[in-house]
Amino acid sequence: MEDIRVDIAAQQIPEKLYLMPLLSVVIYPYSVVQLLVRRKQNIDLIEHLQSQGIDILGLLVPKDPHLPEDADPKMLHPIGVAARIINTMRVGGSLQVVLQGIARIRMIEFLQEKPHLIGRVEDIEQPHVESAQTQTLLTDALRLFNRFISTNPRYSEEIIHIVEMNRQEGPGVISDLIASYINFRIDEKQELLELVDVDSRLRKLIDLLQRELEFLKVESEVQGRAKMEMEKAQREYFLRRQMEEIKKELGEGDQVSSDVATLKSRLEKLDLPKDVLELAAKEIGRLENMPSSSADYNVIHTYVETLLDLPWRIMTEDNLDIRKAAEILDQDHHGLIHVKERVLEYLSVLKLKRDLKGPILCLIGPPGVGKTSLGQSIARALGRKFVRMSLGGVRDEAEIRGHRKTYVGAMPGRIVQGIRKGGTRNPLFMIDEIDKISAERGDPASALLEVLDPEQNHNFRDNYIEIPFDVSSVLFITTANYMDAIPAPLLDRMEVIHLPGYTMEEKEMIARKYLVAKQREAHGLKESQISFSDEAIRWIIRGYTKEAGVRNLDREIAHICRKAAKDIAEGAAGPYIIKANSLEKYLGPIKHIAEEARTEDEIGVATGLAVTPTGGELLHIEATKVRGKEGIKLTGHLGDIMQESVQAALTYVRSKSEELGISQKEFEEHILHVHFPAGAVPKDGPSAGVAIATALASLMSGLAVRKDVAMTGEISLRGHVLPVGGIKDKILAAYRAGIPIVIMPEKNKNDLYDIPKEVERKTSFIYVNHADQVLREALVGGENLELK
Repeated sequence: MEDIRVDIAAQQIPEKLYLMPLLSVVIYPYSVVQLLVRRKQNIDLIEHLQSQGIDILGLLVPKDPHLPEDADPKMLHPIGVAARIINTMRVGGSLQVVLQGIARIRMIEFLQEKPHLIGRVEDIEQPHVESAQTQTLLTDALRLFNRFISTNPRYSEEIIHIVEMNRQEGPGVISDLIASYINFRIDEKQELLELVDVDSRLRKLIDLLQRELEFLKVESEVQGRAKMEMEKAQREYFLRRQMEEIKKELGEGDQVSSDVATLKSRLEKLDLPKDVLELAAKEIGRLENMPSSSADYNVIHTYVETLLDLPWRIMTEDNLDIRKAAEILDQDHHGLIHVKERVLEYLSVLKLKRDLKGPILCLIGPPGVGKTSLGQSIARALGRKFVRMSLGGVRDEAEIRGHRKTYVGAMPGRIVQGIRKGGTRNPLFMIDEIDKISAERGDPASALLEVLDPEQNHNFRDNYIEIPFDVSSVLFITTANYMDAIPAPLLDRMEVIHLPGYTMEEKEMIARKYLVAKQREAHGLKESQISFSDEAIRWIIRGYTKEAGVRNLDREIAHICRKAAKDIAEGAAGPYIIKANSLEKYLGPIKHIAEEARTEDEIGVATGLAVTPTGGELLHIEATKVRGKEGIKLTGHLGDIMQESVQAALTYVRSKSEELGISQKEFEEHILHVHFPAGAVPKDGPSAGVAIATALASLMSGLAVRKDVAMTGEISLRGHVLPVGGIKDKILAAYRAGIPIVIMPEKNKNDLYDIPKEVERKTSFIYVNHADQVLREALVGGENLELK
């Protein structure tokens, strides 16, 4: 914005001035005004002044704006303003003049009337001494002025900036600037000009501004009401006309009659329970007596449609051919013997009993082991519709039970929505990620209890439909990554089936049998265009994936297929035979170095077994000692339970120092440092106690730990070995690393029932009840130890 400041440099006003009447405008001191002069007398006057080199003239306003050119000069107001001619320009028969006010003047007497009016005048501008009262008046005037300009669209807000820039020039200048910008009546502007006293001028200005603001408010209200009424009337008229025309085109009658007729027709055709039939008929009756413009119309209409959409008595017939179901499961999934057996057992009992309530199966395992796809296969084997719901991120109980239908935007809960979508009362309903449910509003986990309890779910009540819905025929299958994260009341109502992960051989078989064919089809490739050698698949598994499942393996195969599809699309002939030595071309350098057993017996290093989100892994525990005051140092991002295991293991080893040939001074004169590699990965859980004790015993006794032994189990202060979880995952980790011997608690012996046969054949298991047995088996020369 260009700066515009008032030039108030002192200038002597001549005693005699040429005078020019102004009919429609009042000019104030310090203001700059552009006028279009049309009266011949005034045009001649200005041209005469320019020819004489005179640039100052007096401006007076007539008492009557309609006076003729030759009117009596006495009809002019005696008080006016002296102004300087800044610029002139001819515009047709008129003259465009730019004038700047200099000071207020008073007419003393007229000296000449013809050919131009000349008078004797005096300068009546008075110096003003500012006071607190003046400042208060000025502040009020500026506040009202700013408010008026800001709320009036006819004015530019740049005016506020101009006035603020000149505030330092004093109250007199500011009051005149404000008066010059606002379109008051001519008589009011003249009155402000005649008020020489600044305080009086500010008071009058405040009164006028307050009046203008009131006028503006009333005008805005009137215009707003008029506009709203006009828009409402126009909108209603348009909508009515449009609705009438649409109905004429479609040949439809009244909307309500049409909706009610449709709902009644559906109600007559459906086989509904008595209570549902009565409720639906009642709600349709309410709808019939309600205008379509009512707020409740759509609520009731949607509610009745939901009641009629639900499969109250619709059920699919189960495929009770056990052999055919077994074939379907084997076609879709390799391995998973225990899960398949459980499904076939369910089908067998259902075939004999017919009215078996759906069991609640919970598939627990790492990501990518096929939990969700297994649910789809079970649905296909049963011949049931498949419905899936994920609980990840569910925090509101209403998402399970639904909202009351009176709420804005109400809808049924996810259970009822899923059954409605499935279209049958007995679908296979998969509830994914049940371990990730959380609470923010209400208790979603408790809301699931009624759904997943076989003794209660025949009478499940959704808040939206309000009538109990029987979900006992639904086969619910839930999935989770961790059993510990599932709320205990929910876990109590489910039959847990663990899917710990696949062996190398199983992954290889899954890739050859399912994944390669799936990705070939997904990328528009034929078997003649691309194939994978067995060695290539094995190297993808070993070098490019690190998981218990096959999700990343599927991605890597897809990656290779994409590159091959791109080459073929660009005109390459093929075929592409993917071999182990060509993997780096497609997938880059090897991403993961396969876990391997230690290559030699070492002192102070023991191989433990742990469970991670991606399956079982080896846990190499290292211990060393340095000179210093007695103490122990732990590193490796350990949780509280793991730290307590180290303390318990150390106490056990010290209690056996005499049998191990360790002097107590060794403990007193050294700082023991126990480290768990991969420090960025958090580690916790009660399963590494025996491995820690073995590493410490090896360190202090000088006996090496066997490289071909891995172990798991927790230890007590007295050396008792306690059972742990995740046995299958841990054994698979040892098997993948090529470790032939696994030491595990005696009480975990029964957990080996579902270990793959090839793993069981190639692995020796040593069952122990006490850490003394562990040291004898794990330490080189341990069989000679006389442990009591």
